Order: sequence, then C-alpha cells, then structure tokens
Amino acid sequence: MHTDFLYIIDILGTFAFAVSGAFFAMEKKLDPFGVLILSFITAIGGGTLRDIMIGDLPVSWLRNSTATMVIFCSSIASMLFGSFIRKFNMTLFVFDALGLGLFTFIGIEKGIQMHFSPGVCIALGTITACFGGVIRDVILNTVPLVFHKEIYALASIIGGLVYFAFLEANLDNYLAKIICILLIFVIRIVAVKYKLGLPRFYNR
Repeated sequence: MHTDFLYIIDILGTFAFAVSGAFFAMEKKLDPFGVLILSFITAIGGGTLRDIMIGDLPVSWLRNSTATMVIFCSSIASMLFGSFIRKFNMTLFVFDALGLGLFTFIGIEKGIQMHFSPGVCIALGTITACFGGVIRDVILNTVPLVFHKEIYALASIIGGLVYFAFLEANLDNYLAKIICILLIFVIRIVAVKYKLGLPRFYNR
C-alpha cells in the first residue's frame, strides 16, 4: 500500500513535469523533437544530474522504462491536446507540487544510501526535484524560474531539514517521509496562492 501510494505520486509528478517542459518548449515555438527533448529534460534532468554527480550509473531513468514511457506520452499529448490539457492547470499544479515533494525524497534517499551527511542529502534532493527545470530554462536561454520567482527550491530544503529532524526524534521513517512530502506540497501551494518569494537584494 505504501509503495503504491508513492508510485502513483511518482507517475503523476513525472507527468506534470513533462507537460510543463513541453508547454515551455511550445511557447518558444520549438519543433516536435525539441518539445520531446524539453519534456525529458524537465522531468528527469535533475535525477540525471544527481546520478552523474554521485556515480550511480547507468542513470536511473535508463533503468525505468515506465518513467520514459510516461514522459514520451506526456510530450505527445501536450502537442496534440495542449489546449485541452491547459484547462486542467490547477490539477497539473497539484501534481507538480506533489512531484516536487516526492522527487526531493528520492534524492535524499540516494544520499542516505551513499552515507552522505544530511546537508549533502538535502542538496541532492533539491537537485533532483528542481534542476530539471533549471536545465530546461538554460537551454531556452531564460533565467531559471527557480532563481527569481516564487518559492520552489526552498520548499525542498525545508522539507529535507524537517525530515532529518524527525529522524533524530526517532519518528517512523515512512511517516516522516509522508509528512514532509505533504509539507513541501503545502509550502508550494501557499507560496503560489499568496505570491510569496524570497527577499531580493539589488539596486532598483
């Protein structure tokens, strides 16, 4: 039951990330191949970067045909039924926020398996969840959204910090994970709803 719940979030999050990448690509008027590549980069770019950094090869998506198929189908659906899918922006946003939480903990667990410090594990979790979008934006020659708009990476960091605090308090690992995935989800929802962001330090 536990595994099924997280697996569903994984699929929905991958779908939302891939659709996001496809929409960004279509806004830049890329051809179908470009849309497909941007979908893949957005959905699995962070995990790929993480696996390369820690030497976990071949990278995880090469060993997960389900993720590859979900991304491919999401990209095709975005191109063929984009106007229809956009009607479900709120649903996609919910999937995206849940995916942000789950992918953060996929990265954290990888770090724990490698016996890294909590700080490094949280960094790996943040990279896993956020850097697909960063790579996407760099390729599209725009300043990555995560660096100047809304609270995104910070939600992953807070969730990771609370998770390790729960582990120190001897809370059940699965329960701690679920609570922190939901915490990241809530932070993301609240940040967007109330247009919250980090303070900016620059000359006006």
